[in-house]
Amino acid sequence: MTGPEESPSFRLAYVPGVTPAKWVKTWNERRPDIPLTLVQVPAAEAPGVLRAAEADAGLVRLPVDRTYFSAIPLYTETTVVVVPKDHLITAVDEVSLADLADEVLFHPLDDVFDWDSPPGEPAFERPATTPDAIELVAANVGLLLVPQSLARLYHRRDLTYRPVTDAPQSGVALSWPEEATTDLVEDFIGIVRGRTANSTRGRTQPPAEQKPKRSESAGTRQKPQAKSPARTPRARTAGGRPTPKRGKPRRRS
Repeated sequence: MTGPEESPSFRLAYVPGVTPAKWVKTWNERRPDIPLTLVQVPAAEAPGVLRAAEADAGLVRLPVDRTYFSAIPLYTETTVVVVPKDHLITAVDEVSLADLADEVLFHPLDDVFDWDSPPGEPAFERPATTPDAIELVAANVGLLLVPQSLARLYHRRDLTYRPVTDAPQSGVALSWPEEATTDLVEDFIGIVRGRTANSTRGRTQPPAEQKPKRSESAGTRQKPQAKSPARTPRARTAGGRPTPKRGKPRRRS
């Protein structure tokens, strides 16, 4: 004897800095019958969560393994440098990597950038996490490059940030295992792509049912055809000849 089947649900993983609220709201409006559960995971752990089927799809940072995952790029973030509020950099609106060449830059272990060679002066250690690096910036021992959303997420009153014009950027994508493209995943794809609720793109629709033809035996009535006016037969005389039409009598000359 088997137990009752679990109610269907949709589990969406998301990494720090990503705000799925607008898509979740649309989901709840369109699919109130399917609860959506949010699963927050560190950026580095998102692929493992999806591989282990602990989430149906995820809002992750690129790149992803395209041999296993499907991905729809959503947007690319501005890269900023986080600095103390009294730092000289705050005197300008934006900076370049060359402007940071003499600065100590932290490169945390969970850094979302794929640096070939991290810019700036190397720090005395690599912080374990981005929040740890933020604490060190607040202690005036170095600076940190992050996507703008992370600078906002870990905002402190004693810190600020400026855009870095030529730094690598981080892209955010909706990703899921390609072999696990379910109807619920297709529904969420439609939401992030801005499709309307009535759009059927990407979903396998059942064939339209043909309406049975109505027949006379099914109780339908056919319209009677209009009858042609009947001809009135002409009367005949006893000898078989037609009776002449009546009209004005002819005058005899």
